[in-house]
Amino acid sequence: MKLSMKLAGVAAAGLVASAMAASVQAKDINVGISLSSTGPAAALGVPERNTVPLFPTEIAGHNVNYIVLDDATDATQAGRNARKLVTEDKVDILFGSSATPTSVAMAEIANEYEVPQIAVAPLDLPADKEKWVFRSPQHVKLMAGALVEHMKANGVKRLGFIGYADAYGEIWLKEMRPLVEEAGIVMEDVERFNRNDTSVTGQAVKLVAAKPDAVLVVASGTPSVLPQVTLQDRGFKGQIYQTHGTATKEYIRVGGKAVEGTILPVGPVVVANQLPDSHPSKQPGIEYTQAYEKMYGEGSFSSFGAQIYDAYLLLEAAVPEALKKAEPGTQAFRAALRDALEKSKEVVGLHGIFNMTPTDHFGHDERARMLVEVKDGDWKLLN
Repeated sequence: MKLSMKLAGVAAAGLVASAMAASVQAKDINVGISLSSTGPAAALGVPERNTVPLFPTEIAGHNVNYIVLDDATDATQAGRNARKLVTEDKVDILFGSSATPTSVAMAEIANEYEVPQIAVAPLDLPADKEKWVFRSPQHVKLMAGALVEHMKANGVKRLGFIGYADAYGEIWLKEMRPLVEEAGIVMEDVERFNRNDTSVTGQAVKLVAAKPDAVLVVASGTPSVLPQVTLQDRGFKGQIYQTHGTATKEYIRVGGKAVEGTILPVGPVVVANQLPDSHPSKQPGIEYTQAYEKMYGEGSFSSFGAQIYDAYLLLEAAVPEALKKAEPGTQAFRAALRDALEKSKEVVGLHGIFNMTPTDHFGHDERARMLVEVKDGDWKLLN
């Protein structure tokens, strides 16, 4: 079914918030969602929250209730939210959270209570914590590979790194090291900062003094602008790369001319209208963008909202298989849903095509990554 057909009439249904939890019926499918609607990751969480009203409210003949909570970009609160959703609201699946640290906190609850989770942040987990956790965003290694290929092709020999001092920054640092080493690129100049920092002058001074050919900024949303502007203010003239966590129009709006020429990897939905017609995500991406902007205004689209819509699409594909084994509201259904998610094959999402396996709970391939440049206040597809 086309995305446009799924979305027809859904806006009128409105957002089903936590107050509705008490009225859910036994055989309804209940989805518990914790997002960072406030706090440092609000640039991610707000479009994700805004996307929930676009979710269809019926799958395979079962009503679907969406119970939405705000974790304020706080890992402890995200864990509390997840526990409440599982133990009090009796949800069948968890979506969230917006940031990597908050998603990790939810993953602890998902594993403890054996409830499937689709994270909308690219968290990295040890093997013994993987079973119940899936992701809708691309794996960092996939996106990092696109950047390193561009760096090598464009003669980068020395790379500076400045990233969040949290799990998101750590994942990128871990994945970049072997990739740049294989490409013959030196990455010795590494600086970190916190999501709520208001100055990175000290870090920028050190990086500029090291004279790298390029710098990779690992952050998300509008906080990505701070290191970039500070580096330029301190005289850095080289190429600046960002991650897919930065792919919001707010980043371009806040950064203005300072972010022109920035290169970053994104999901296909970000440049859906520039994709060839043969790309499976092109038409769904265009339809989602139109539906979102019809509800929230022209230019309001965000790739992060598309990530949580991909979580819905994964759920939609898995539910019919899970229903063959159990009814919603039971532990057997949760287990069946987990098994069905792990067998997702060629599920067309807005950010790419999902093929999950027992050893890959991301499921994306190179169809999920596009390299773009910020040009004239917009995204320009490079590959």
